[in-house]
Amino acid sequence: MSVSDPASYPDTLPADIIDGNAAPVTTGRSGAPERVVLRLARPYLNRLLGAGLLAAATEFAALALMSTATWLLMSAAGRPPLDRLTVAIVAVRALAIGRGVLRYTERLAGHDAVLRLVTDVRTRVFAALAARRDSAGQRSGDALSRLVSDVEAVQDLLLRVLVPATAAGLVSVVAVAATMVVSPAAAGTLAVGLLFAGVALPVLATVLTRRAAAELAPLRGALATDAVDLTHGAADLAAFGATDRARGAATGRIQRLARIERRLAAAGFAVDALGVLVAGLTAGAVLLVALADGVAGVLVGVLAVGTLVAVEVALALVGAARQWTGLRAGLTRVAALLREAPAVTAATPPPGPAPTAVEIRFSDVTVRYRSAGPPALDRFRLDLPPGRRVAVVGPSGAGKSTLAAVLTGSVRPAAGRIVLDGQDLSAYPAELLPRFVGGLLAEAYVFHATVRENLLLGRPGAPEEDLNAATAAAGLARWVREQPDGWDTVVGEEGGQLSGGQRQRLALARALLAEPAVLVLDEPTEGLDPVAADDVLASVLAATPAQRSVLLISHRLRGLDAVDEILVLESGRVVQRGRHADLVATPGWYRDQWQLQEVAERGYLALGPLP
Repeated sequence: MSVSDPASYPDTLPADIIDGNAAPVTTGRSGAPERVVLRLARPYLNRLLGAGLLAAATEFAALALMSTATWLLMSAAGRPPLDRLTVAIVAVRALAIGRGVLRYTERLAGHDAVLRLVTDVRTRVFAALAARRDSAGQRSGDALSRLVSDVEAVQDLLLRVLVPATAAGLVSVVAVAATMVVSPAAAGTLAVGLLFAGVALPVLATVLTRRAAAELAPLRGALATDAVDLTHGAADLAAFGATDRARGAATGRIQRLARIERRLAAAGFAVDALGVLVAGLTAGAVLLVALADGVAGVLVGVLAVGTLVAVEVALALVGAARQWTGLRAGLTRVAALLREAPAVTAATPPPGPAPTAVEIRFSDVTVRYRSAGPPALDRFRLDLPPGRRVAVVGPSGAGKSTLAAVLTGSVRPAAGRIVLDGQDLSAYPAELLPRFVGGLLAEAYVFHATVRENLLLGRPGAPEEDLNAATAAAGLARWVREQPDGWDTVVGEEGGQLSGGQRQRLALARALLAEPAVLVLDEPTEGLDPVAADDVLASVLAATPAQRSVLLISHRLRGLDAVDEILVLESGRVVQRGRHADLVATPGWYRDQWQLQEVAERGYLALGPLP
């Protein structure tokens, strides 16, 4: 569930609320977040450079268009020769058309390069989130925020910061150089005005917005988490009586976000007003200095209008500075995830055919979620050779799901070793480990896609006969045949168009289709009635090839007589182990639970489910 402990929702919102999963805004050992992100842009450097030059050419066309149009209007009053006016008219039309063409080409080139880069970044961020060792503490709303809004910060960094800054810098240099040809004194005045517009005002905008902008990305991540909690976790919040507290926390964050955005808007308005003032003062100063320097006639008007256009282009740096300030928190969160990407070690096995039989050995494995808390697994030992089938049972909180998370690489043990096929489990990269170990974990996700697409996530390209075999083993084949669209039936967001049992069968079929060497099944019959659960479990065990190992985690004890060994966990320790018949005959948790379940299920079968 995405809903955290309801007690974690504060009654009042702190003034400096920051999402606990947000990365701190620091440069870190790998440099500034911009450098970490831009390293990924190297393959697209030529495209980005072309976009920057096209943006500069667009601004040059705008500057030339206004200057030429001004010359044309002022010269027409003196009735110059018609050929001179014709050339100016043609130049104005050409520059106007050229500006539009250049702007379109610049946007096309820039977005092409940036979208390629963002696709790469989003893939790496998703992989880093999936491989995080502290995934138990990762909130789904925050993960969504990182995948969407934070990754979009990379796009804005290039399109709204670097490209406009490059264009503004080039146009400013060219404008000063061209003015110097007419009047060195006016060129100096223009340079001072451009420094105010392109350096002083951006620095002022950064100072005014830095603190508030740094809070936006983590605050939006917290709001995304609130949205997930209040929708998908509404039932749990109501059960704990925490709905009002959760809604109050979300409302507090919304109000704080509104205050921050109002403050940023006010600061932006003040800086923009100063920009207009700087542009007017610079144009007036250039006009006066040019007249004092002996420039007269049409050139004076051309210099004044050209100054306004040049300063306006330089003022784009103010917007770029504001964008950069607002993006930096999101860039830092993205950079932190990119730094976490797992590295492939020398011990990593080379890629090849999917393995069919491996051996796993747990040696005194201990897992702690808090350094001062009790262990979730305490010196756990288990040998799982090829073809062996082991069931793990125990009360809630005994450590069963932790065991599955450790085996699949989602949680790293604090002590002990897990050896997979002769190598330490940590030597396997995240993208390779599922070929060895995989299956159905707790709360397996069902995507808003078709039945076929959800199944093929387990093994892309699997033939239809394998789909039929997997769904038959999971007890879903008949339902698929009854649907008008068959394999192309859309299951809805999180499988919302399916019942709980159908969703569980679909996830189980996907796990079977993947055919890992070690099949991990965490509560595979959850949500099924006792008769269906027995049938599905027997079918799954029968469909699993003899050379593949199975680790079955279950709260139901029926059907476990088909496994080779049963482990009973309590408080992270193995307190009983043996075959079903031996454990039923031995006093302890297993026998007590077996008797309780037998009575309950007999009553269910006698009375039937409640209406």
